[in-house]
Amino acid sequence: MAEQPFTDDEYAFLRHVRFGELPPSVRPEERVELTETDPGRDRPDKAEDPIRWNVQG
Repeated sequence: MAEQPFTDDEYAFLRHVRFGELPPSVRPEERVELTETDPGRDRPDKAEDPIRWNVQG
């Protein structure tokens, strides 16, 4: 006979056993806006020759 699949409660218990309890959620008043301070690393600086960076892969 085929085994019966787990119920939702059993899956929830197994997730809890494997991963533990979730941390408390962050309240909206505790959130801050992210400000990037470093320039993007995916493109060269504007001062350099763009043809130099045209790499064929």
